[in-house]
Amino acid sequence: MADQVQMTEVPVVDVPNVVPQAQKPPVVTVVAAKEPPMIPESDEQPDESVEALETKKSDAVTNGAAAADDDNEKVPQSGSYKEESTRVADLIDNEKKAVEQLKVLVGEALDKHEFFGSAIPQQQQQQEPKPEEEAETKDQSPQEESIDQVESGDTKEKAIEDDGAKTVEAIEDTVVPASSSVQPEQPPEAKADAVSEDQGKDANKVFPQEISIWGIPLLADERSDVILLKFLRARDFKVKEAFAMLQNTIRWRKEFGIDELVEQDLGDDLDKVVFMHGSDKQGHPVCYNVFGEFQNKELYQKTFSDEDKRQNFLRWRIQFLEKSIRKLDFSPGGICTIVQINDLKNSPGLTKWELRQATKQALQLLQDNYPEFVARQVFINVPWWYLAVNKMISPFLTQRTRSKFVFAGPSKTAETLLRYIAAEQVPVKYGGLSKDGEFATTDAVIEENVKPAVKHTVEFPVTEACYLTWEVRVVGWDVSYGAEFMPSGEDSYTIIIQKSKKVGCSEEEVVCNNFKAGEPGKVVLTIDNPTSKKKKLLYRLKTMPTSD
Repeated sequence: MADQVQMTEVPVVDVPNVVPQAQKPPVVTVVAAKEPPMIPESDEQPDESVEALETKKSDAVTNGAAAADDDNEKVPQSGSYKEESTRVADLIDNEKKAVEQLKVLVGEALDKHEFFGSAIPQQQQQQEPKPEEEAETKDQSPQEESIDQVESGDTKEKAIEDDGAKTVEAIEDTVVPASSSVQPEQPPEAKADAVSEDQGKDANKVFPQEISIWGIPLLADERSDVILLKFLRARDFKVKEAFAMLQNTIRWRKEFGIDELVEQDLGDDLDKVVFMHGSDKQGHPVCYNVFGEFQNKELYQKTFSDEDKRQNFLRWRIQFLEKSIRKLDFSPGGICTIVQINDLKNSPGLTKWELRQATKQALQLLQDNYPEFVARQVFINVPWWYLAVNKMISPFLTQRTRSKFVFAGPSKTAETLLRYIAAEQVPVKYGGLSKDGEFATTDAVIEENVKPAVKHTVEFPVTEACYLTWEVRVVGWDVSYGAEFMPSGEDSYTIIIQKSKKVGCSEEEVVCNNFKAGEPGKVVLTIDNPTSKKKKLLYRLKTMPTSD
């Protein structure tokens, strides 16, 4: 099923292993330019003819076009995926067994230097003698010598009896020293030769191969178990297939020169196309893919106009992902996955052949070599045609894969993002409050609902002279906003801070006000919602005491 993300046909899913691959024989070398088949294979593939599939595609497109008239209100939602544990202790018995079996295979491959396909020299394959054998060999010489001497003594005893020249005691004196004979101490030259021989044996000894992936040495500690779990889950805990995938990944990383690639400077032309920004409510880093940036013809030509440039884009994308992954926490229970936000607003779509080719190449490499790094895939500003294609392909996806996908039309984009990401972490362009300025992403945002056809108020109490700064935003606006200061003293007058005015629905605006209060009272914000729809209000406040 590796190739089933072909459903997009647009540059939006350049993300590792969003869709698990079908089981296939291991491939030593990954070919970047390989195009996935148009119809993915899957264990869940329904029994349909080609004609039926074409009919289904036609119906999906027709229904998708009709759905566009509803302003994307019926965008399909998933996102029910619950991330699995990365602790081996939390696994069920057969999964624990699979982890141990994979560790054995990896250990054997490291011992035999098999990951890169290099054979161990014949002279190094000879087994070193076991300690017991060495001891037996060392003990054998003096023993045999004693036996020879004893046999010699017996012969002498016979001769003496014949001649009558010696007594039995003399014979025993001849035998005993022979059986208890001790080898003479070796001269210094012989000892030096023995030490040199031992050092030669150590030099020829085969030491296990040391291999790291994403900065984590294999089998070195518990972090390695987390990495092995990713490959096992990508192959449904089929140990041999997971091992083949791991082996191919390690070989590809060497051939592609990943460690050298990470250190290279590939420029910053694409920084607005793909970037990391903040984290979701569970702590996953969030990656934004903004393909509408390729509407810029100059950037598009600079990135995709020929094969060399497309290969440079591929290397840049791999480098970006590598740097992001190396910042993850691979300790058991740590955050080792990423949330992907794919913005389809003004995306070039199906018409840009070069972009489609580059996306397919990136997708193939990412799926083959970066398993289980996506916690959730969120598609925002989704056009009707994309929904039609997704509806056609959806039956081919596993339930686990579908549960990771979330789709939101233009009118639901901000609401959807705020469901998974706190407002202080969401960029302003997507409905949040995260931007450069006086407030940081650590300054929490308060969210409130504004009911239809009501005036909603927010009060900031002031107990002493201070300086107040606040940010406010209503998602989708189309409401009136005003602010005033109401002193507590009876003889004081209300001060207008922001005269009430209507903010249009098309404005991606964050209102920032400040006020210096010289006496106790309260600041009151008023949001007048004349529409029949519920609105979401976002705001945060900072106060600083003054000496006045």
